Amino acid sequence: MEKVYLLENLDCANCAMKIEKKVGKLKGVHEVSVDFVSKKMFIEHEEGMMEEIIHCIHDLEPDVVVKDITKGKKEHHAHHHEEGCGHEYTHEHHHEEGCGCGHEHTHKHHHEEECGCGHEHTHEHHHEEGCSCGHEHAAHEERVIAGADKLYINGLDCASCAAKVEAYVQKMDNVHDASLNFSTGVLFVEVEDPSKKMDTFEKIQKVVPTLEDGVVVSFDKQEEKKASMFSFKDNYRLYLGIILFIIAIIFEKQDWSFWLFFASYIIAGGKVVYTALRNIMRGEVFDENFLMSVATIGAFCVGANEEAVAVMIFYEIGEMFQSYAVNRSRKSISSLMNIRADYANLLVNGVEKRVDPQDIKVDDIILVKPGERLPLDGVIINGSSSLDTSALTGESMPREVVPEDEVLAGVVNLNGVITIRVTKEYGESTVSRILELVENASSKKAPMEKFITKFAKVYTPTVVGLAILVVLLPVIFVEGADFNQWLYRALTFLVVSCPCALVISVPLGMFAGIGAASKKGVLIKGGNYLEALKDVDTVVFDKTGTLTKGVFGVSECVPSGKETNQLMEYAAYAEYYSNHPIASSIRKAYAKDIDSDKLSDYEEVAGNGVRVLYEGKELLAGNHKLMDANHIAYEQVKAIGTIIYVAYDHQYAGYVLISDEIKETSKAAIQTLKASGVKKCVMLSGDRQEVGEAVAKTLALDEVHMQLLPADKVKKVEMLLKKEADGKKLAFVGDGINDAPVLARADIGVAMGGIGSDAAIEAADVVLMKDDPAALSIAMRIARKTMGILWQNIVFSLVIKIGILILTIFGLSNMWMGVFADVGVTLLAVLNSMRALKVE
Repeated sequence: MEKVYLLENLDCANCAMKIEKKVGKLKGVHEVSVDFVSKKMFIEHEEGMMEEIIHCIHDLEPDVVVKDITKGKKEHHAHHHEEGCGHEYTHEHHHEEGCGCGHEHTHKHHHEEECGCGHEHTHEHHHEEGCSCGHEHAAHEERVIAGADKLYINGLDCASCAAKVEAYVQKMDNVHDASLNFSTGVLFVEVEDPSKKMDTFEKIQKVVPTLEDGVVVSFDKQEEKKASMFSFKDNYRLYLGIILFIIAIIFEKQDWSFWLFFASYIIAGGKVVYTALRNIMRGEVFDENFLMSVATIGAFCVGANEEAVAVMIFYEIGEMFQSYAVNRSRKSISSLMNIRADYANLLVNGVEKRVDPQDIKVDDIILVKPGERLPLDGVIINGSSSLDTSALTGESMPREVVPEDEVLAGVVNLNGVITIRVTKEYGESTVSRILELVENASSKKAPMEKFITKFAKVYTPTVVGLAILVVLLPVIFVEGADFNQWLYRALTFLVVSCPCALVISVPLGMFAGIGAASKKGVLIKGGNYLEALKDVDTVVFDKTGTLTKGVFGVSECVPSGKETNQLMEYAAYAEYYSNHPIASSIRKAYAKDIDSDKLSDYEEVAGNGVRVLYEGKELLAGNHKLMDANHIAYEQVKAIGTIIYVAYDHQYAGYVLISDEIKETSKAAIQTLKASGVKKCVMLSGDRQEVGEAVAKTLALDEVHMQLLPADKVKKVEMLLKKEADGKKLAFVGDGINDAPVLARADIGVAMGGIGSDAAIEAADVVLMKDDPAALSIAMRIARKTMGILWQNIVFSLVIKIGILILTIFGLSNMWMGVFADVGVTLLAVLNSMRALKVE
């Protein structure tokens, strides 16, 4: 089974790498990928392994909270905190460590999905450490109450305390039912008497803060205030350590100053040492905690007390800045896809009601006012407006919409009030699919990401081995070598060696590139495809719907001895009963009402056209075979497109030319691709040869292959792939519906205009959300910029680290420089990665 787990509190790229490695070794796990940026673990494993996987993760990182966020599944929470409650919310587990309050905790869970028995299970846990609240905790099942009102809870960071709030609210007067969703911070409240609803809500707003300090209840969704990076509450150990360090420096000449330095070290860096020891006990040695601990403790041993404490303090300050920068980067990337609507205006019996978009069902009627974002996909049934579609397609020009037009979730209504009939539930809406696609793009790692992961596994142990040699070789082979001096240099080696700059900045840069592309209307389904896009030198296009509009239209109407209007009338009446796209285009071009009473004896002549009596006389419309079969004298025409010959009362009336127009942007798109380094542009189609040659000539294509079946297209693509130079890629651009086999066979499958097509999103590696082939060159430009930035980070990080390592050997550097080579370089690399967000 394929699962997606959210790893809350995962703030260390090296830890993400360790989790991926350790979980990947479990028997029954077929494939695993942990993405540090999105804090997600994508995994394929056998049935019944969830608890084993969670235990494996907690053995490595006890603070990490594991949630099953697989689409369509209930969330499965697994909490394990050093501070907080300390117990797991999982099935059939007993824990020795935990709450610390001294009480027995009884947890009640409903496990219909996990257990299958359908009964209530009571788990008894004894906890000795963890939760500081001192209360009995009961884990609760999170429910969404249909039709209930919502209150928003801010500042609640304990799941068991959420259960206490929920239980209290359920017992309040006028409350029929209540459910608090800890994950989303939403309190669902169903009242008994609607007329007293606001009074009840105000009482809830007053009473909840008395139950849990710092918790605030609001009627509207608000951004929860986050603690400042320099918050004393979050960083008090570091600040106390700095104060003691300053005092120790002032009294450095006193014999007892050592104990001030030591106390400062323990307060500021004790967590690092503790984490290193814990990881060593679990067999995970080579991480930044181990390296910093050995280096600073070693500095104490050689008498460099001041430097040992200073390095640990500056390391912790650097980690604080680094964490802040990474979190800001994550928010910046997430803000690119801030296209969800917070609410929907549901119309029930003409009464407007504000509800959550997830509560809306198919065929419900919603109202969208000017300035509001469309919450769901649907069809306009009343009103007209202009829509800003830039968030979905990158298109700057507004789109005019009228009744019967389909509209997509995520776009903004600019002026008019429109009423919409919902056609898809929220989970299947365009905005939901796009967000899921972008968020899960990190599951497919690029070759560069995989290389950095492997490199980090080898790099750190290698540097540790070199550090040992730096101590041993001079002492053994150099006469008079000072052991303490060479030990200090070796310890500096360790400080420098942490590969955080690479492990963090590469996946962050990849995700930034994918986010930037999505803002331009290009969905890239993984870092591997983003990296491959930079090497594309052959682009193969489907014709219909890709380079052409895919919509038949009347391009010529040539009468023979009759007026044009008369010819169009004959053609429109002849095609009145036909459902063929060509017939529709003729009726659309005629643009007048058709009196069907004038028609009788309609007959379709297979492969030739139609015959019908119009005002009692025979009317024919079809190809030259139909004219020949009925002995109509006509002039055969050679033109690019479909020719409909028309005859009335046994007299030739003229012909109508139907053709598929070339998109206005196609020619410019081909030119842009050529300018960006694409060597060959090829077109494949099942259409007639002369049609393809005409299109190829207009667009200046290098090759054209026509009259191909889907299987023939695959063979042509395979032939072109064989001609590709090493390291170069072939991209196929199609409509994503009929071309699925070719999309799958190409190095990169690109779906054109597939925003409304499930088939396109499933089949393609890249989806161009606006119907414009020029968007492919934008994607390639973003890919090249992103990969350039990542190579800058790699070269910059390695040059700085290797340079300082060489200086260290010759005694020309110290631990201060080592801290810069680790934390400082990481911070600069993260900031550089964020340049991938900006696309000109």
